[in-house]
Order: sequence, then C-alpha cells, then structure tokens
Amino acid sequence: MSALGVGLSAVPASAHTPTWTVSCSEVSLDLTAYGNSDKNTVTVTVDGKDLLPTTNFRNDFHKKLELPEHTSELKLHLSVKAADGDQFSKEDDKVAPVCEDTPPPSSEAPAPEPSDADTPPAEETPEPAPPASPPQAEEPSDSASEAVPSSAPSAAGGDLAETGGSSATPLIAGAAAVVLVAGAGIMWAARKRRSPQS
Repeated sequence: MSALGVGLSAVPASAHTPTWTVSCSEVSLDLTAYGNSDKNTVTVTVDGKDLLPTTNFRNDFHKKLELPEHTSELKLHLSVKAADGDQFSKEDDKVAPVCEDTPPPSSEAPAPEPSDADTPPAEETPEPAPPASPPQAEEPSDSASEAVPSSAPSAAGGDLAETGGSSATPLIAGAAAVVLVAGAGIMWAARKRRSPQS
C-alpha cells in the first residue's frame, strides 16, 4: 500500500509541464497539468521589467507575448509557482536574440539620402552659365567709353583751335579794308597838297 501511495504521489509531479519558447519577437508559454487550484502563478520579466505581471491560472496556461523592439539581446526570466508545492515550481532564464529584419530598415533609410544629395548639384550647374554674359556686356561699355574720349579731343582738336581765327576773319578783313581806305585817303590828300605847290 505504501508503494502504491508513493506511485500516486509521483504522478502529479511528472504531470507538471512548464514549457516556454523565446524568439526574437515573442515569448510562447505552455503550462499544463498544474491542477485545479487557482493559486498557480506565472510571471515573465524582460531585463527586470514585467512582460507578464504575476497571473493566477488553473491547470493550464497558454499565451504568446510580444517582445518590445530591441537592438540588443534581451534577458528573459520565467517564474512559475505551483500551488501544490515549491518542488513543482520553475525558475528559468532565456535570451531573446535581435531580429534580423530590424537593421535593414535603418540601412535603407540612408540610401535615399545620397540620391537627394545628388540632385542639388545638378541644379547648381546651370547657374554658372549666366555670369559669363555680364562680362561681355561690360566690355562694349568700356570700349564705347574709350572711343568717346578719343573722338572728343579730335572734335575740339587743333583744327578748331587753328581756325578759331576764322570766326574773327571778317573783323580782320574789315579792319584791313579800313586801313586801305584810310591809306588811300591819306595818299589822295597828299597828292592834292602837292599839286597846288607845283
């Protein structure tokens, strides 16, 4: 009878099956055959923070928990307390790896940036063309200004200075005529005086 009692007491012990799996994105819990007591509890923590706060369950407990996004490994801890004794409880640690899908998005983001950087230089290249035209406009203005002073001295040049007397020529001619008339008058008067003496 004592052997039979030992065998019966061993059955519940082997019936407790705390199974849990961890991936890069989630935790899967499968706890079975824990009896009908509602004092069975399960807790899951991530780096010391509750992912699944302490929860009571009867006999079986099945749940999937999503892990937060992470760029480094996460340390997970499972704590199962059996209502029928600490010998059936379970404390276990696992590590959640980094998902391989998370790095590519960050690497794809920089890719569009170089393409944006390539477009601005293309817009800058047409700008240098306009500056070439202003120097050409300045050159003719310089040549025109140079041509004006060269023509100005020639217009006011020696011809006008030399022939400036030509504007006074009528006066000179008039004076010369007066002198001639006066000389002729003097000669005529002198002859008249000589003629009676003779």
